[in-house]
Amino acid sequence: MTTAVLAPGRFPAILLAETRSELRKAIRVPAFVLPVVLFPAMFYALFGLMIGGAVPATGLGMSSYLLASYGTFGVVGAALFGMGVGVAAERGQGWLTLKRATPMPPLAYFAAKVLMSMAFGAAIAVLLAILGVALGGVQLTAASWVVLGLVLTLGAIPFCALGCTLGYLTGPSSAPPIANLIYLPMSLASGLWIPIEFMPDFLQRIAPFLPPYHMARLALGAIGMPADVLVHVAALIAFTILFLGAAVLAYRRDDGRTWG
Repeated sequence: MTTAVLAPGRFPAILLAETRSELRKAIRVPAFVLPVVLFPAMFYALFGLMIGGAVPATGLGMSSYLLASYGTFGVVGAALFGMGVGVAAERGQGWLTLKRATPMPPLAYFAAKVLMSMAFGAAIAVLLAILGVALGGVQLTAASWVVLGLVLTLGAIPFCALGCTLGYLTGPSSAPPIANLIYLPMSLASGLWIPIEFMPDFLQRIAPFLPPYHMARLALGAIGMPADVLVHVAALIAFTILFLGAAVLAYRRDDGRTWG
């Protein structure tokens, strides 16, 4: 992107304006908003609220357990599709080439998409919480609700990094199916649809190598299930660094193709 000098102190205002634009743009696209927000709520209503009982060895009821896991599922989807498919589409439209000709710092563009994904993650968490309390009898302390909300909101960050890599390695037409090929199997194998305790042994051994598993464990820890917080946080940080490194390489490759 351009190397034009930006006046000191302008970055926050630019970021705010860019984030507002990203949110408006996303809200105006029903094909993005409806699946991202309503699918986790629909799955939670079908499986979390209609299936009673408790999850073995967790101390949690099904409605509470799946509140955390489907919340994770929704946040991962919002990040992968909001960042990944969004970047791929805007590359194809030439929008990013146009932005390179402006003084806007590249960081503002990517940070705005991250904030947009986090906002959708927070909205999904609120919607699932309303369903859980109103229909599932979920009862948590105020502190647990706050921690769960923070986990689900901040948890979008590593998946935005993965989405950015996806956005620069795929085209506008190929990004959505490839995102689904990553998103759906990864969610299933991480125990987001069905409690990992019910999964076959080989999937339980695979799950710790997948980032959604660690985010789900943190979300479950927030609502009372024992969790090794430091291990899961360290794993998500490692995944974030790995995905950011891949995103930077993909971005530089694309930048060289455009301007080289």
